[in-house]
Amino acid sequence: MRKTSLLAAAAFVLAGPAFAFHCPADMKKIDEALAKNPQLSAAQLDEVKKQRAEGEALHKAGKHQASVDVLAKAMKTLNVK
Repeated sequence: MRKTSLLAAAAFVLAGPAFAFHCPADMKKIDEALAKNPQLSAAQLDEVKKQRAEGEALHKAGKHQASVDVLAKAMKTLNVK
């Protein structure tokens, strides 16, 4: 039981840096999609830009899972994978 707990804790600690590298890649995809002038309403475009900025702020604050989650919403709106 103790060994399992230690392995779970180690996996959790090591997952943080993986998300840290995922955030910039997602931000780059969003930036590239925005540069192509996507066919979105003004409200959708504003929301995507807001989510992009929020994702970057969360990334810089070390909240990588939250950043990935917010950036995923923007990517969904932009239809980016």
